[in-house]
Order: sequence, then structure tokens, then C-alpha cells
Amino acid sequence: MNLPRHVAIIMDGNGRWAEARGLPRFRGHLAGQGAIREAVEGALDAGIEWLTLFAFSTENWRRSSDEVRALFELFEIVLREETPELVKHGVRVHIIGERHNLPESLKQAIIEAEEISREADRLHLVGALNYGGRQEILNAARRLQESGEPVNEETIRRGFYLPEMPDPDLIIRTSGELRISNFLLWQSAYSEIWVTETYWPDFTKEEFARAIEAYQQRERRFGGVPQG
Repeated sequence: MNLPRHVAIIMDGNGRWAEARGLPRFRGHLAGQGAIREAVEGALDAGIEWLTLFAFSTENWRRSSDEVRALFELFEIVLREETPELVKHGVRVHIIGERHNLPESLKQAIIEAEEISREADRLHLVGALNYGGRQEILNAARRLQESGEPVNEETIRRGFYLPEMPDPDLIIRTSGELRISNFLLWQSAYSEIWVTETYWPDFTKEEFARAIEAYQQRERRFGGVPQG
């Protein structure tokens, strides 16, 4: 049956996972690292070409400065620790989002992860870090205004963080929330959405497989009518 080429995940519920266990919120973020491995393994097992994980939004700056700082430190650790193993499995790392206001050490870790994984071609793993869909579209519009190019879907897409990334066929959201949260707004116009009540730290490759199976049961019409 038809596989999604690109799966994107809104990783939600770390804080609530921790609070339900009487733990500090950051313990939930730490536990979420294991779920990232599960999602990557699930994508590799299924033969998915692209996997995008929503790690930190442009709105997440509203959290406490301590939590933001700890998250950035965790992102850097994950990039440095996980990338060599990812490369062994043919995973290429990309990071999309605004980098100018990230810590310098994190920016360097991003550059290094993208460079050492450049030749991997089994799975494209995209981390959306300091990412906002509205900001991405605004950036593209500004580029067009400055360049004087004609405005069409192709020229708008060329202004995105990763123009070659295909639109997500399937978006998974954990923790049961029913919103898109400013994630891949342009690209998700016709994405299928699958929601699980599971908090992100408890997400497994088996649940990833269930999402793929649910996707395969759907008929994608892209505004058309069912085919007889």
C-alpha cells in the first residue's frame, strides 16, 4: 500500500508527562530524547524518506528563561551525541528555523551535524528549531519583494528554509491536542493528520507504525472527488 514520503511530528506533552509523575518539566524533555530515537527507527523501518520533528517554535520563547536555556542545552547535546549514530544508519540531518538568536554553541552544533551527515541518503531527518510557519512565509515574501521575481508557488517555496523538502503527507501530533501550532503552514495544506493521546516521551516505533497504517487506509483527494 502507498507509503507517505514525508511524515512530520508535532512532539507534544513532555511537560505534562513529567508533571503527571511529580517531576520537573525538564525531566519530560529529557525523556523525549528516547522517543526521537523511536520515531527515527520507525521511519527507517517503514522506508520513509523524510521525517520532520517540531522541536521548538518561535512562540516557545514565552516559556521561562530557565526552561528555554535548558532546552537549548539539550538540543546541543542531542545533536552532538546522536548525529554520529544517525549517520551510521544513513540519516542526514537538516535544521530549519531562525538561527540568528540561538546560542553560538548550538549554532555550531547544527553546522557540524549538517556537515558530517551530508552524504547520508537513506532518511532526511529535519529538526524544526526556533521555527514558525508564519515566519517562514514572511521570510519568503520579503525575499520576493527584494528580488522582484514574479510571485507564484515556485518562487515562494524557493524562499523557504529547505526548499527541496516535500510537503508532509502525514502529520502526527502527540498528547491529544487538535491544532497545528504554526507548523509547516504552507506545506501542510493537504496533509493527513493523525492524533494520539500518548505524551511524546511514551511514543514508540510501534505507534509510529500504527499512524502509517491509518494513513494507508485514507483516500487523498487534494480537493477532488472519490475515484470510482
